[in-house]
Amino acid sequence: MLIFHVLKPGFFTTIQDLGRFGYLRYGVPVSGAMDIFSLTAANCLVGNDPNDAGLEITLIGPELQASARTEIAVTGGAISPKINDQDVPMWQTLNVQQGDVVSFGKMESGCRAYLSIKGGIDTPLVLGSKSTYVRGGFGGMKGRQLRAGDAIEGFDTQPLEIGYRMPEELIPQFTNHFRAHVVLGPQADMFTEKGTNTFFSSQYEVTLEADRMGYRLDGPAIEHKTKADIVSDALLPGSIQVPKDGKPILIMRDAQTTGGYAKIAATITPDACMLGQAKPNDTIEFCRISLEEAYEKLFEYHQMLEALKKMLQEPI
Repeated sequence: MLIFHVLKPGFFTTIQDLGRFGYLRYGVPVSGAMDIFSLTAANCLVGNDPNDAGLEITLIGPELQASARTEIAVTGGAISPKINDQDVPMWQTLNVQQGDVVSFGKMESGCRAYLSIKGGIDTPLVLGSKSTYVRGGFGGMKGRQLRAGDAIEGFDTQPLEIGYRMPEELIPQFTNHFRAHVVLGPQADMFTEKGTNTFFSSQYEVTLEADRMGYRLDGPAIEHKTKADIVSDALLPGSIQVPKDGKPILIMRDAQTTGGYAKIAATITPDACMLGQAKPNDTIEFCRISLEEAYEKLFEYHQMLEALKKMLQEPI
């Protein structure tokens, strides 16, 4: 069922769900939403399954014309959504009528917004996921970002009986500075004490070399004991590699699955998702926590995601 025509594609808009799991050993990255919380929330606000595919909008939003009545929700970075040039709120259910045009303003905070459509987006599963992996050319809209003229297919669903709004206290606030908790390792022994102290006492700036694959960071160089290279081993989202120039690289959702630079630390899952909202010129500081504390935060995070659908939401 045709739901939207793409009039303008935006800067980099792709179809994403929560990710593609079980294929790392074949060199296939996880992909999926950079900010899992925001996509999950958008799906809950239109009565979808949390893993349903939605649109991930980067910096500049698309312009979409509705071909059928539907309901949508927009979450994530503050991007001033509009319906027929009229401002509409984020983080709540929005009704869209046939012929309506959905557009967006300037991204005022954060980097990525998410648009979920009632029933989800109808596109083929590839290795168990609808997520777009652009470098591999598969998933989503023919393995690429949206283009003008694309048709977004959905499902014929019953409208919601009521709309929903996320409670104000649950809506994340994004600034241009991020504080991320990390667990030291797995190659922490390849760095000097001075290098480790530098890593934890410095702020690092996201450079223009930042995308869904990873962020190159600029700041004080982290000192290795001898060399930076290792025999290539597993590389997961949230890992922090340090090449020979001492400038860290933060690994994100579309990264390759192995790497040959020493990794000083790994970002905990909730904060790695938060960092999906970082953009060039934003700053990041890293805070060390124990493995036990990381497990506690991960458990709390998954509890929160599971509870999102059941959380009290205010009827509009």
